[in-house]
Parts: sequence; structure tokens; C-alpha cells
Amino acid sequence: MSKPALTFAMLKEMAGQELGVSDWVTVDQSRIDQFAECTGDRQWIHVDVERARRRSPFRSTIAHGYLTLSIIGALGQEIGAVPENTQAAFNYGLDRVRFIAPVRAGSRIRLRSTLLSVEDCGPGQYLMKAHNEVEIEGEERPALIAETLVMLYERRKKSAQA
Repeated sequence: MSKPALTFAMLKEMAGQELGVSDWVTVDQSRIDQFAECTGDRQWIHVDVERARRRSPFRSTIAHGYLTLSIIGALGQEIGAVPENTQAAFNYGLDRVRFIAPVRAGSRIRLRSTLLSVEDCGPGQYLMKAHNEVEIEGEERPALIAETLVMLYERRKKSAQA
């Protein structure tokens, strides 16, 4: 059974409630390598599989912390955290980020998101703050926790013309 589409009216009443939990996503070496290429962060702990197997305390390459953080946006959309009548949603910032545990190459992660607040910032404009945990399958500790800020713009209703 699927949950009903989120609306702005519903969102305003949901502070403190869980927005949802995403499906598991695999963070494989290919994704890590693509992120390294895109950002220029090619530190061996991320991209040198053999060296990491020999010298890393994790005995594996690990995902970049910022790669794990960047996945929150897509997984937030997957869980339906953006109201259906949204014209646009923009990253507004982060209030807190802590990288708790490494994500080893090949691990599966998922997002668990809880709404903290929705602030009215003007007609049809809202600042949504959410507590996010990126869980690692089979691990006690999350990969990271982050308080995200997203500016939402509600689609304006077209006025009826006479």
C-alpha cells in the first residue's frame, strides 16, 4: 500500500514525524570512482583497491563522506519528502553534519528522514529542516547524520480569467 502524496498542508503538521525511509542503494567502487573523477578527490583510501586492502584500517576502499552526503537529495525525493505541489526545491544549506562511520565499497545504504520544522518564508515559500540519517546495512552506527535545509516554492494557483 502506497502512502498518499505529501501536500504543503500535511507537511506543516508533520514536525517531529518521520518523512520516510528509502530503499537500499549500493555504493560500489564504480560510483566512488566516478565521484573521485568528478571532484578531483582521488585519495588512495577511495580509489586504490589494492592499497586499501593492504593498508587501510577498513581493509577496503571507502566512499567519500561528501559522496554519501550528496546522495541524500536523491533519496529524499524517492521517499516523497517534497510536497506534490512543489514548483521548485533548492538546497538551502546544512545546520549540522557528522560523518559517523565509513561506507565501504560495495555497502548498501539508505536514508531515514524526520521533519524537524517548516518555516513560512513568504507567500508560497517554505524552509524545510529535516534530520537525516544515512544507515549502512548490517551496521549499528549510521554513515552520517545531517540536518538539511531545503527551500520549497509552492506552485501558484492560476487565477480564473473572466
